[in-house]
Amino acid sequence: MKNNLRRFSIWYLVLFFLAILVAQNYLELRHLQNVSYSDFRQLIELQGVRDLVITTDIITGKLTPAGVEFLIKNGRNPELAALMKQEGAVEPHFTTIRLEDKDLLSRLDAQGIAYTARLDRTWLTSLLSWLLPMLILIGVWVYFIRKLGAGAGGGLMSIGKSKAKFYVEDETKVTFKDVAGVDEAIEELREIIEFLQNPGKFQSLGGKIPKGVLLVGPPGTGKTLLGRAVAGEAGVPFLSLTGSDFVEMFVGVGAARVRDLFAQAEEKAPCIIFIDELDAIGKARSVSPITGGHEERENTLNQLLSEMDGFDTRKGVIIMSATNRPEILDPALIRPGRFDRQILVDRPSLKGREDILKVHVRGVKLAEDVNLNTIAARTPGMVGADLANIVNEAALLAARKNKSAVSMKDFEEAIDRVMAGLEKRNRVMNPREKEIVAYHETGHALVAQSVPTADPVHRVSIIPRGIGALGYTLQLPTEDRYLMTKSELEDRLAVLLGGRVAEELVFQEASTGAQNDLYRATDIARSMIREYGMSEKLGPVTFERERRPLFLEAMMPPSAKDYSEATAQEIDQEVTALVRRAYDRAQNILAGKREVLDQVAKTLLEKEILEGDELRQLLAKTAAS
Repeated sequence: MKNNLRRFSIWYLVLFFLAILVAQNYLELRHLQNVSYSDFRQLIELQGVRDLVITTDIITGKLTPAGVEFLIKNGRNPELAALMKQEGAVEPHFTTIRLEDKDLLSRLDAQGIAYTARLDRTWLTSLLSWLLPMLILIGVWVYFIRKLGAGAGGGLMSIGKSKAKFYVEDETKVTFKDVAGVDEAIEELREIIEFLQNPGKFQSLGGKIPKGVLLVGPPGTGKTLLGRAVAGEAGVPFLSLTGSDFVEMFVGVGAARVRDLFAQAEEKAPCIIFIDELDAIGKARSVSPITGGHEERENTLNQLLSEMDGFDTRKGVIIMSATNRPEILDPALIRPGRFDRQILVDRPSLKGREDILKVHVRGVKLAEDVNLNTIAARTPGMVGADLANIVNEAALLAARKNKSAVSMKDFEEAIDRVMAGLEKRNRVMNPREKEIVAYHETGHALVAQSVPTADPVHRVSIIPRGIGALGYTLQLPTEDRYLMTKSELEDRLAVLLGGRVAEELVFQEASTGAQNDLYRATDIARSMIREYGMSEKLGPVTFERERRPLFLEAMMPPSAKDYSEATAQEIDQEVTALVRRAYDRAQNILAGKREVLDQVAKTLLEKEILEGDELRQLLAKTAAS
């Protein structure tokens, strides 16, 4: 703040002097008259000038009353008359261009006019003529160097400095009250807080404070938030940065920043160092003899390993890191003695999602019909970031409709918007396409209601959403599931194929609308045969050896298969047979409920959206009749 005030005062001082110079020049120019050299010669004869200053190029001086009268009388300077009326008896200055005039000085002497000579270029002007351009060039160069250095960490002299953001307790303002849905992780981290607050309790028994804590889990589960909450609960400084902050275009910068980071941590101990996205610098080191792009990252990792071995835990410095790619980290980084503890921050359960929603709706005005438990049940697999987005979308939808509170309908619409995409009522379908979509979605819904283990249908819609979805059938799980049996997977296959079966049953041909259903069904069937060993013909054998990310659903190139072509052919046959059995099963279900299929599809065409309860009431009414 002091530096800013000082800079502010200097700039005002510069502006003050510039204003004085401008005012002075303005006053001088008001009285300065340009006179031609011929008039100047006549003014000499009339003694109309005095106090001349003669330089190489110009002659300046003052006009006497006789000179002013001459110029006004002959109309040489029309503005001079107005100036004399305004200013009174002032003696204006004049200037004229000097010409080659050999008898000028003798004429001045004859008239008794005083004059002096002045050199245009002094030693100061000569010095400034070459020094000033050089200073300007140096100033421009320094400006651009500072701009370049600011993008690289605050200047070339500070490029090796750590870019960690420093927070103290009152700046963090995050505690475990702001974190929900990860109770097990919070319990593990409470012990870390006790280490920082009361290290003697553990050291008296010979225990050592853990050097590092690694938070692993899917994106959006709150790993970074947990790190800040630990600092807020412990009341210690918090140094936060990401793995990419160590990476720079200059060789050796990453290692220098690691050294500076630990030096800062020791000065501020006890404290917490939090490195987000650790996989940016902690990837397993390559054994390839080719050096280059990865060498700098590996040097940074080596420096990090060295610093973690070197610092003393008794000083109260704990390293916390977060990653969603623990399988690619270097084994030397996650061994005991460096990251002693690995804490899983998993996707929240049903109760966890409800607790997270309670945190995010604190500042939201809710209507009386809002049921957070129902919203949590409708969002299986979603993490804290997803739930925060849904709450925000619901609030925006309510504000757009000028409501005084956010209702359950707003939350339902927000969930559909996040999961299925933006509703597109302006996308007009012709009657036949709309009928095909209605039968397709009804086929999904009827099969889901008919198989024993499928999740109950929550909503059926034929309103286009997102990029290519012309309709959707939403099923609502009754509980969180972590395992699926063979019969449950077979039921899911039948539900996925129900849409295509309904199209063929009613229109005697299939459309392109089932493309995504077929892709998902084939993927499930292939996983059942290749990964889960659910083929009676091939037996309890897995043919999948692909290394997949633990928490990211990323596409990875398939690994080379280690089974014969004959086995691959048998796998393909089993996958096809499994999909075919599910198709036949869905066909038998819908063929036996053809009248119900027509009635539900007709109702869906009229209403466009059919809730799960309405669907079940319609099925019960049809069955009773």
